Amino acid sequence: MSNFTIDIEKQLSKLGKDIQQFVEKVAQPHSPHGGFNPDSDVVESDEMYSILMDLPGMVKKQIQIKLKDRVLTVKGERELYLEDGEVLKRSGRKQGSFSRSYALPDNVDTSSVSATFKDGVLRIKISKTGMESEDNAQSIPIK
Repeated sequence: MSNFTIDIEKQLSKLGKDIQQFVEKVAQPHSPHGGFNPDSDVVESDEMYSILMDLPGMVKKQIQIKLKDRVLTVKGERELYLEDGEVLKRSGRKQGSFSRSYALPDNVDTSSVSATFKDGVLRIKISKTGMESEDNAQSIPIK
């Protein structure tokens, strides 16, 4: 390899490090509100609906589930805990508070809501009361 090629590689490497340092200084490592947006699935069977939410690194006491006016809301906050003497040098995992809301259909029994948390996955189950009928439908006039 020629000296010219080696010099270009060194300059590009230095430029990459400079850009990385600049981005780390300007960009916040995490947003205190809403930086963590957990993935979730809604699954339906003949008997129930299930909501599965990935909450790695969290414990039960960091999670709240509330039901009001047929809206199920899951809230929580994933925080970074450092030991004494530790300093965060680079952050790649998301932290912060989150809130996810799910409007429940008319054919669920809201008194049947149950939740389990195992291996970082929150599972919420809601039993169905039966299929919706046409009698429950509301007619909307067209103006």
